[in-house]
Amino acid sequence: MLCFTFTTVTGQQNVLDKVLAVVGNEALLESDIEMELMQLRAQGQVVDEETRCYIFEQLLLQKLLLAQAKLDSLKENELAVTQEVEQNIRRISVQLGSAQEVEKYFGKPLFQLKEEWTAQMRERNLTQQMQMNIVSAVQTTPRDAEIYYHSQAPDSFPMIPDQYVIQQIARYPPSGSEARFQVREKLLELRERVMNGEKFQALAVMYSEDQASARRGGELGMRTREEFVKPFSDAAFSLKPGQVSQIVETEFGFHIIQMNEKRDEMANLRHILIRPKFSPETQQEASRLLDSVAGLIRADSLSFEAGVVRYSEDKNTRLSGGYVVNPQTLATRFEKDQLIPNDYYALRDMKVGEISAPFESKDNSGNDIFKIIKFKEFIPSHRASYEHDYMVIHDIAKNKKQQETFDAWVAKRIQSAYIFIEPDMRSCKFSREGWVK
Repeated sequence: MLCFTFTTVTGQQNVLDKVLAVVGNEALLESDIEMELMQLRAQGQVVDEETRCYIFEQLLLQKLLLAQAKLDSLKENELAVTQEVEQNIRRISVQLGSAQEVEKYFGKPLFQLKEEWTAQMRERNLTQQMQMNIVSAVQTTPRDAEIYYHSQAPDSFPMIPDQYVIQQIARYPPSGSEARFQVREKLLELRERVMNGEKFQALAVMYSEDQASARRGGELGMRTREEFVKPFSDAAFSLKPGQVSQIVETEFGFHIIQMNEKRDEMANLRHILIRPKFSPETQQEASRLLDSVAGLIRADSLSFEAGVVRYSEDKNTRLSGGYVVNPQTLATRFEKDQLIPNDYYALRDMKVGEISAPFESKDNSGNDIFKIIKFKEFIPSHRASYEHDYMVIHDIAKNKKQQETFDAWVAKRIQSAYIFIEPDMRSCKFSREGWVK
């Protein structure tokens, strides 16, 4: 949205750390810039003097916002700070190869880096809040968006890729008692292995079907109770550090959970997720029913919408006529890459208005599901327009208005704030006027 977007890595300081600037009561140190540049180098980017000046001005802007945030008595969001620190550690570990390489690269143990990153993320959180406060009153009406649209050259707006609108009737294969029994037996075996001394992390990597957390040894990161479904959080937050839960069933499948760390109302958890595997017979049962429903719809004996109400078991689409909503945009239009792969494979050879054969796919929780889909609408690639892409135009207009509001605030604050820049840095070509006084 706004131009003030960058990632602070750490505020590592040497014994003799040079103050390059002061904004209000906030000092900007040479080590602040150097650690930003280290992050860029870790990503394989070439760093030159122009890059150094760019980072310097971004940090000046951060200090300007931070000074105002403190005057306004803003308080950092500790949950957001903690999550950002955990994400930062994972991101840098991936970039450099391992936690050990992170320590080697920065020349500090991970616990010390974590402390420094936490301090930096608190500062970043306050500046983000301040930034949002500055533009929070900006409103954009449909008339504002229309005026903006007609004031710009048509080819200045982005191209919208091909888009698809689909409806679905979805059924879950009945999970037989044998499949559920096998999952429970496997999780009981894994729990016993942990109790006998095997590492929970290693077993999660090998067996958990939650691929995102399995890569991290089942770790979910520091989160609150409210971020999990109730059966999961009830079991997890009753554990003490190191304890492993009994088997927990949720809408995602079956879990065992280990408490890694508990801090106030937050916990860092690990889990192993396994889902029941359906037999060919139960899969065929779901497929046969959907095939019959599709036949009735094609013969005009049943409308697709009536079929959704009568037969669909997907709670997210059952009450909306079967329309599938794009979780990224909350609209019914999907670009090709936003569709579930199996849905696109079924859709790509269909014509608008056709009903697919039954096929296997996934629901929003990652569970196996069988469905038929109706290809409701195809929107070819086109230049964004007010008539057909109102929300895109509205967002562009609003972002421009917010940017103008933010820029005006920054220009005014630069003029009124105390700003000192060390002579060696005054030769930088700044994008904003007034830094050097």
